[in-house]
Amino acid sequence: MDSIALVCTASLLAGGLYWFVCMLGAAEQKGKRAVDLSGGSIDREQVQENYNEYWSFFRRPKEIEKAEKVPAFVDTFYNLVTDIYEWGWGQSFHFSPAIPGKSNLESTKIHEEMAVDLIGVKPGQKILDAGCGVGGPMRAIAAHSGCNVVGITINEYQVSRAKAHNKKAGLDKQCDVVCGNFLEMPFEDESFDGAYSIEATCHAPKLEDVYSEMFRVLKPGSLYVSYEWVTTELYRGEDPEHVDIIQGIERGDALPGLRSYSDIAETAKKVGFEVVKEKDLAKPPARPWWSRLKMGRLAYWRNHIVVMVLETLGVAPKGTIDVHEMLFKTADYLTRGGETGIFTPMHMILCRKPEKPQEG
Repeated sequence: MDSIALVCTASLLAGGLYWFVCMLGAAEQKGKRAVDLSGGSIDREQVQENYNEYWSFFRRPKEIEKAEKVPAFVDTFYNLVTDIYEWGWGQSFHFSPAIPGKSNLESTKIHEEMAVDLIGVKPGQKILDAGCGVGGPMRAIAAHSGCNVVGITINEYQVSRAKAHNKKAGLDKQCDVVCGNFLEMPFEDESFDGAYSIEATCHAPKLEDVYSEMFRVLKPGSLYVSYEWVTTELYRGEDPEHVDIIQGIERGDALPGLRSYSDIAETAKKVGFEVVKEKDLAKPPARPWWSRLKMGRLAYWRNHIVVMVLETLGVAPKGTIDVHEMLFKTADYLTRGGETGIFTPMHMILCRKPEKPQEG
């Protein structure tokens, strides 16, 4: 009898573990199973080493000041976090204001569709997604607008994930993804009818360099919209708590340094853009964008148990626990940034490339 009870108990535990790890899926949507967590393009035996190297970057702050070092730093970050983001958050690696009566995924889609509505493009035109990640926004925008979207990301693993998702969604003829640095894009001058960036340019050492490239590849008269990560007018550099929050966000999200909201329009004008509109989309009456982070704490602990089990069993590479814990700590800094009002991830700027002057 005891042996039967033991077998039954073991079977229940095994079945529960299988459901917990394999069937439960992501906190938001299935697209990456827990058992498939990896280090992106990094060899599984080197994930822990790369995680340690990522943190050593912040122990050598002067390295962050060297612009040539930043792309590799950002690439390493996204190799480490892409699978975890996709498993626990979804295919759109950004925030959006909470909308009453709408799910997180619905609110995210509305936020993405607004970006393409702002640049006023027509079906069949070609637009650029600068910093496209695994292409969640790209697919929503392509389906909504009828445009052909070309995305660029510095991370090769994200390119493969985005292409796979595009094909699965039946949008691979409408969406393309290339691996490259948005500071030096492999596109011809004046080749896009519009462009957008959703919480991506914060990874650039100098915003001017990104905006210059966007200006170059846009056709005259075309519009570019960007949702920027910035410190707000409430941020005080002399306040230790404020500094701690912002530095926590920078360390946990591979940022060479957050910019002030006041720098954005000035930079756009400097490279030749006309500023059409500028607005912090996180300000009231918008509902808190960080509420999703607070509501996700239970999901985090559930996921963290899964990650610990998988790493212990050797299914997930060594270092996955550390990466997941880093992201949880960063979520706390982001929440504090939102609650204090000193940080916003959606300072929107809409710019136009001027028409060429008429000859004669």
